[in-house]
Amino acid sequence: MVERRTTLGILAHVILILGVLVVAFPLYLTFVASTQTSQAIVQTPMPLLPGGHLLENYTAAWNGTGGGSGSKAPVGQMMMVSLITALVISVGKIAISLLSAFAIVYFRFPGRMFFFWAIFITLMLPVEVRIGPTYKVVSDLGMLNSYAGLTIPLIASATATFLFRQFFLTVPEELVEAARMDGAGPGDSEMQWNVVMATAVLAMLPPALVVMLMQKWFVKGLVDTEK
Repeated sequence: MVERRTTLGILAHVILILGVLVVAFPLYLTFVASTQTSQAIVQTPMPLLPGGHLLENYTAAWNGTGGGSGSKAPVGQMMMVSLITALVISVGKIAISLLSAFAIVYFRFPGRMFFFWAIFITLMLPVEVRIGPTYKVVSDLGMLNSYAGLTIPLIASATATFLFRQFFLTVPEELVEAARMDGAGPGDSEMQWNVVMATAVLAMLPPALVVMLMQKWFVKGLVDTEK
């Protein structure tokens, strides 16, 4: 029984290693090709060892200075556009979905569930159906080739609203009532942000003073501990 288990274990590891090699080989081949010249890539057989043009090729791709008839779009700029777009969409989705789910769960107004189902039913529409109308709206509003055109149409999210709603429904009603008794609410009254900021500064002062005044002892304790 022990020998059988050992044999099965070895066979399983061999299969896993072969699977990893099959998956990793195209990635390795891509890296090798990115270090070669264009002439070396098209020759038969293609070199399977990295070449000496790694820095040159990656610099050309980053700055968009590559030759030939291919795309000369700078990768650095495209990555920056993608980063800004992703951050704006993520923050916008969270903010709008959080507020809409909060209103649906904790506010009592006519048509509350109708609006929720109107949002939820949009999940039935695949992205392919929305591409054409979305492009038309963005074009009519003059937002083509802009960050607004890339981000605003994708900020609204039925999925995020649904997930936030399900989370809010799990909050015990007793906890909500206790928070209301303590003064928590939707923020419909005027918020004294100056007092809030003053409170935050006062809360930060004690730990900051402790660290600044006792820094010597903290460092000494760390050094003595290492010894």
